[in-house]
Amino acid sequence: MTIRKTSRLFPSLSGWTGAGALGAALMTSTALPALADEALADLVEEVSPSVVTIIAEHKPKPGPKGARGLDLGDHPLNEFFRQFGMPEGFGMPNPGPSRGLGSGFILEEDGHIVTNNHVIEGADTVTVRLSDDRTFDAQVIGTDPLTDIALLRIDTDEELPAVKLGDSDEIRVGEDVVAIGNPFGLSSTVTTGIVSAKGRNISDGPYAEFIQTDAAINKGNSGGPLFNMEGEVVGVNSAIYSPTGSSVGLGFAVTSNIVETIVDDLMEDGQVDRGWLGVSIQTVTPEIAAAMGIDKPTGALVSDVLSDSPAEGALKQGDVILSFNGTEVKSSADLPRLVGATRAGTDSTIKVLRNGKEKELTVTIGKHQLASADTAIPSASDDSQRVLGVTVAPLDDTTRAQLGIDGDTKGVVVTSIDPDSPAAKAGLRRGDVIVQFGGRPVDDPAELKEALDSEASDPVLVLIDRGGNRIFVAVDIA
Repeated sequence: MTIRKTSRLFPSLSGWTGAGALGAALMTSTALPALADEALADLVEEVSPSVVTIIAEHKPKPGPKGARGLDLGDHPLNEFFRQFGMPEGFGMPNPGPSRGLGSGFILEEDGHIVTNNHVIEGADTVTVRLSDDRTFDAQVIGTDPLTDIALLRIDTDEELPAVKLGDSDEIRVGEDVVAIGNPFGLSSTVTTGIVSAKGRNISDGPYAEFIQTDAAINKGNSGGPLFNMEGEVVGVNSAIYSPTGSSVGLGFAVTSNIVETIVDDLMEDGQVDRGWLGVSIQTVTPEIAAAMGIDKPTGALVSDVLSDSPAEGALKQGDVILSFNGTEVKSSADLPRLVGATRAGTDSTIKVLRNGKEKELTVTIGKHQLASADTAIPSASDDSQRVLGVTVAPLDDTTRAQLGIDGDTKGVVVTSIDPDSPAAKAGLRRGDVIVQFGGRPVDDPAELKEALDSEASDPVLVLIDRGGNRIFVAVDIA
């Protein structure tokens, strides 16, 4: 247990010089852990009332027509049912309503609550249960799938116990942290650990940044707070890496500084307005750095400048962006987050390396707009035998730049997803780019539909691009 923050961990020792028998006794190795444990218990007692349970209920959806619920093998009626559907009441019964449990925390005394988007995505009703077991119907103020943050509000006449967001940039690797949430429905569960790493990119899109912690995080902790030892929220627990599905000490929390930006936007109008620069970028590798005469691989290399974009006329192909509004750009992954957190219309200062010389430019940031011309690919409510359950849009140069995807990448971008669909169960997310479906390149929505209809394998292997990283997922489509 670190004792660096003595004013919080050991408030009773702040005025001690160590003189005297009692002072000496308190400063022994046996006394310090006891005091630390007491301070931790005080912290938990103080912030626990602000942690809530999120209950997301999904109403049953009718299954597709056809024989998906029943296979009659060689029976002569099997092919008939496959073509014309099962009689009503035949086959597998429709499932009842399903419930998802997650965590959240009260950010404002008036009832504003923060959780993960994936906890409440697609829910028909959302209920909040407070630490004293009272329940309230929740209103979804807004969501941001690209950072997995959602803002809720409950109506109550009383002031609720709220917590504050800390500065996640200030927390250091090795510092103690506390996670509180509802793993497996066990409310107000407390786990402790340290900050294992900062600035993690776990292929969750270009706008999210994570704190890694070894504090135990399990199913149901999603949306809950990660506290520093000042009792401030420094992250929102969102994901784990695990071969078993349970905690193995690799938990990830969206940083509080990103949460603050997203929540401010959602409180204003229920949506997130991201800044847009209009460049395609790539990482400066050691080889590229050597070729350009740069001392070390750093910054974001501009591989293309989009026409009619804010960057046109200011940035040039081959520029290396070193900083944005005074914040160092260490890699290409940093730039989308910095630009995305900037309001449209803001004059921003960009330091670039051009032809071996540093240069400062001023660019007025534009507004991020996702691609249009959405096309729905069959979901569970359609008549199709093949079910995917996504809505996709063409991938153009503008969308590539917005999503931080290489200019040579082809595919279709997922703009929405049915939470009960095979695609969602396989782990696809909004903002993913479907590059291949069953080994077939997918350049537009029509090709994806054709590939879905003609695919013989089940499950099918799908190649996606997520924030510039390519991964395979297996999707059960039949």
